[in-house]
Amino acid sequence: MPILSIIVWTPLVGVLAVLLLPKDRPALVKGVALGVAGVALVLSFGLLLGFDTGSGEPQFSERRDWIPELGMAYSLGVDGLSLPLVLLTSLMTMVALIASLGVTERVKGYFAWFLLLEFSMLGVFTAQDWFLFYVFFEIGLVPMFFLIGLWGSERRDTAAMSFFLYTLSGSILILLGIIAIYLNADPSTFDMRELQAQAGDWTRSFQIAPFLAFFVGFAVKVPAFPLHGWLPLAHVEAPTPVSIVLSAVMLKMGVYGLLRVSGTLPLGFEWFAPALMGVALVTIIYGALLAWRQTDLKAMIAYSSINHMGFCLMGIAALNATGFTGATLQMVTHGIITGGLFLLVGALYERTHVREVNAFGGLAARVPVFAVLMSLAMLASMGLPGLAQFVSEFHALVGAYERFGLYIIFATVGVLIAAAYSLRAIGRMFMGPLNPRWTELEDLRPSELAAAAPLGVLMIALGLFPSLVLNLMEETITQMAAAF
Repeated sequence: MPILSIIVWTPLVGVLAVLLLPKDRPALVKGVALGVAGVALVLSFGLLLGFDTGSGEPQFSERRDWIPELGMAYSLGVDGLSLPLVLLTSLMTMVALIASLGVTERVKGYFAWFLLLEFSMLGVFTAQDWFLFYVFFEIGLVPMFFLIGLWGSERRDTAAMSFFLYTLSGSILILLGIIAIYLNADPSTFDMRELQAQAGDWTRSFQIAPFLAFFVGFAVKVPAFPLHGWLPLAHVEAPTPVSIVLSAVMLKMGVYGLLRVSGTLPLGFEWFAPALMGVALVTIIYGALLAWRQTDLKAMIAYSSINHMGFCLMGIAALNATGFTGATLQMVTHGIITGGLFLLVGALYERTHVREVNAFGGLAARVPVFAVLMSLAMLASMGLPGLAQFVSEFHALVGAYERFGLYIIFATVGVLIAAAYSLRAIGRMFMGPLNPRWTELEDLRPSELAAAAPLGVLMIALGLFPSLVLNLMEETITQMAAAF
């Protein structure tokens, strides 16, 4: 049974179902969208039952000729790199849709675009053909543009256009890189495994140019300094559920793409590794400093994402199994933690219409459930031992130390700054006397708790039992690192 096709195409079937529903039945539209996302979620986690952790090869593979004259194929599969991201995508889409239950304007359009976005993201992480990967990658631009542009805040038009132009520019460079490796292959093909097998015959001088094209294109999506300009504005202006998916899943497409291309252009990757380490360190420190300067909670979380994604780049630059493990695990842990933070900040903003951290105080006594989950997410975000992100950042640091030595000291500066702004936010929001403005503030509702509580559990579980994810990726990561 083509289980991956069922998982990938279920959201698209949901789009058609939503569009056929009467627009005067918003509750039905929301129910159908949640049901469709639930099916994709259950089927995605069902892959764990048949996944062989001892194999680094793609599993549940499907392949059908698409345009055979050009070597294009509809080819799907998951391995230890992509399966955790498929699970993350289906989980965080469900969380975002639960957070969307309060949408009242243009409900059909909103949920249709959201399901189309899930279709795109699942396709990116399961594609085993570079051209198919590019098609899914590009499809995601359209729903995100409309979700920000139609349901965003005051500057939504600027934010949507900035996101679209930045990402489209990067996509063009990715396409050029794909065309370059396709034309150099013999026979010409877009198949990822076939291209990886041919990589040993390609010279370093050839590999450098297409690798740089891939790097710049994917760095926009990460985003890495100095290509991060679109991210803070998009996050601040986007609706909360859109920010959840943008931070939790879509940023990971850039890191995932770089890891995928590492096996195809290993000599070009190795040549660029020192520069990539420099970019990673600047991204870590710069993102942390910008996050420290923010008083708007949503802007602070957005800039912190730049800081945390820098650790992914540092792990990749290490070109060893430990660093690759850190980068891959960081994608998962950051997605869970930052998605949870945006969810909770959105719930707070819905009640108060305020995001300024200095406007609160003493909330722990008034909204204890919210305070516990928000504090947990902030502590996890700063990399506190025992919580999820500590394990991933530790792997990235150790892997980078093995290759670059004491240069990782600069990365620890970013860790300290992250701890500072996280603890500052916790103190100003929850400690001290209660601000009289919030004496009637409501704690988390059942639907909000249903979305946030599982993320809190995962923050603790992956901190105490990281092998839950590490076992899935170990063999694939080992094979990837063997190329260097």
